Amino acid sequence: MPWSPQWDFAGSVAASLATGDRLPTSVRPSACPGLLRIVPALDGGICRVKLPGGMLRSAQAQAIAEAARQHASGVLELTNRSNLQIRGVLPGQESTLIDALLGAELGPRVAAADDVRNLMLSPAAGLDPQARMDVRPLASQLLDLLQDTPVLHALSPKFALQLDGGEALAMREHPHDLWLTAEDDQYLLLGLAGCPFDAPLARVEATHTVTLVRELLLLFLELAIPEQSRMRQLLAQIPASELLQRLQTRLDFPLHPAPANWQTAATINRSPAGIYPQAQSGLCMVAAGAQLGRLHAEQLLTLADLSERLGDGELRLTPWQGVLLGNVPESASRELMAALGELGLLTHIDEPLLGLVACTGSAACARGLADSKHHALHLAELLRESGARPQVHLSACPRSCASARVQPYTLLASTPDHYQLYQRTPEAPGFGRLLAPAMTIDEAGVWFARQHPAGTPDA
Repeated sequence: MPWSPQWDFAGSVAASLATGDRLPTSVRPSACPGLLRIVPALDGGICRVKLPGGMLRSAQAQAIAEAARQHASGVLELTNRSNLQIRGVLPGQESTLIDALLGAELGPRVAAADDVRNLMLSPAAGLDPQARMDVRPLASQLLDLLQDTPVLHALSPKFALQLDGGEALAMREHPHDLWLTAEDDQYLLLGLAGCPFDAPLARVEATHTVTLVRELLLLFLELAIPEQSRMRQLLAQIPASELLQRLQTRLDFPLHPAPANWQTAATINRSPAGIYPQAQSGLCMVAAGAQLGRLHAEQLLTLADLSERLGDGELRLTPWQGVLLGNVPESASRELMAALGELGLLTHIDEPLLGLVACTGSAACARGLADSKHHALHLAELLRESGARPQVHLSACPRSCASARVQPYTLLASTPDHYQLYQRTPEAPGFGRLLAPAMTIDEAGVWFARQHPAGTPDA
């Protein structure tokens, strides 16, 4: 059977919610949406469903789609942490929506654990032929640790872990507070916020991983002051080497030095789309992007049906705001690709929208200066005409909600119709080097066409 954590919702969740924990603001003070905390936006409430390893069973997908149609706008967003958001939750429908999601086993075991279930895997975990280790069993143990250790519920809703098995279909530019990558099938390498994947800090046996993570998270909570909610903030005060020394005193096994000649696994540099080989004979993976990270409930219902007919009954959401179906018979792969294309998903690797990321913008966010979603669609039309295929993040404000990593190019809104253009460079912090202080989307289209003519590698 496909891997999936099994949670007992009939007991502890029901008991927790019966005490009033279901109210949107009662779980913990935060502006981040959750399943139990629906936050307002211009287009209605936002409910964020955290998925274990990005996995969504077909029955759960159907439940989300039906709930979104009945209690919200029907618009769904795929996030850059492989989670899913329901947008446009209707006034007075919050509790009914939450009940429907909990009934589909989409919530935490206890209400206070909803925020901390932040563990990202490759969508191809357990399937990718390049992987050094199948990390799914370990991921299940780490999710249990986060849920079942009450003191860890004090972690920030933004505090996140990443577990990398060496897959080719992996997002390694996404900054995480703590990450682990497989050296082989016996050992994992440890890194912390700001530490690149090719420069891990320590090496540990896989059998000791859960203890290592527990003690490291407890140590973080002991050392961090309230203003230090993320690992990078603590590391600004305490060097990583000192933090590891303190960690070692809490462990009854050694932290070994990371190999000096370590090279991270090769990875894709663009949002996946198409048919990919699978480790299991006769099977393959099929990936597609959602247009600017959005689906409608009807599309999700069809995806659930396709996963049952042509896959293994599961959808794997990706950190590129797309979806991957695994365990697809090779004989059915082209049929599935055609069906995804007819559904409106992005199935061709040359599609310019696969290189564009855009936040909700002024149409749905009070902080947004420009309608970034609309502008991204227009920019995609210009790129189709020119043949340029840059990777661009359109952000309606400096918060950069839509992209956790810095894209090669950023268009940052300065007025409703103008953007600043930045290019990522190793020397410049933030979005990178400012190339143009103000340009319209039409001007941006001309600039990208000139800098990236058809046939040249994208950036």
